[in-house]
Amino acid sequence: MAGVLDTVNQRTQLVGENRLELLLFRLNGKQIYGINVFKVKEVLQCPKLTTMPHSSPVVRGVAHIRGGTIPILDLGLATGDRPIENINECFVIITEYNRRIQGFLVKGVERIVNMNWSDIQPPPKGLLHDNYLTAVCQVDKHMVEIIDVEQILSEVAPTKQDISTGIVTDSVQENAKQHHILIVDDSSVARKQIKRCMEDVGFATTVLCDGREALEYLQNIADDGGDVTTEFAMVISDIEMPEMDGYTLTTRIRNDSRLSDLFILLHTSLSGVFNEAMVKKVGADGFLAKFQPDELARLAIETVQIQGDE
Repeated sequence: MAGVLDTVNQRTQLVGENRLELLLFRLNGKQIYGINVFKVKEVLQCPKLTTMPHSSPVVRGVAHIRGGTIPILDLGLATGDRPIENINECFVIITEYNRRIQGFLVKGVERIVNMNWSDIQPPPKGLLHDNYLTAVCQVDKHMVEIIDVEQILSEVAPTKQDISTGIVTDSVQENAKQHHILIVDDSSVARKQIKRCMEDVGFATTVLCDGREALEYLQNIADDGGDVTTEFAMVISDIEMPEMDGYTLTTRIRNDSRLSDLFILLHTSLSGVFNEAMVKKVGADGFLAKFQPDELARLAIETVQIQGDE
């Protein structure tokens, strides 16, 4: 266990070719779950928790850690299971998602495994908690379920969804109607958020679930003689996705002369440990941490305005 706890911080620096590392953990039973190490700031024995009145039942309390107050969410309750018991014997995984820091209460932490995104698959229908899963994979012949944290956080602590008044004017909407945006994200919550935001501006949207699907979709358009840069004003892509991550998708697009001029925005919940150098390395046009509808709307509006002026 000490080895796992000591190396998490080092492993968050990992950046590979369509690879990731998963921190494996358990909740109430034998099922193994995984979380991308990029999201993990620290793993520690569950500290003393202070109950907060009027908070969600999923929030077991707050903990004072390294000078900050952090909410601790029970991942058992959050996924519709029973609460985790004997929390003094449990662990907390401190994470950063969507510009927020929170802890996830888990029963036990197993180890870190190195995986290829091509081995990460969408969850099959019919699993017990399939609405809270974003992907699954096999580790040592055991199925590992990767939880859709964005789904959980949207239920426990909803964020602003609407674009502020004044950003979308009549002229902006009129211009946006002439443009089409491709959205790529494996989280159903994120897809809905981004789609709604872009359509509120006035853009037409196409929504896909992972990088491989997006690449094949764009290549098929090009194979049929279409011009993808005319078809799409921009691609808004998540980074963490099964089959093919956003870094690899961007690299493959840049290496295909028919697609290479597409504007690509990497839009991800990897806000705390994101390596800005990776954006430049893979050739993305920009990076935006999730989810700020005003920032996303402004960036999309500015992008099509610049393209119109060229």
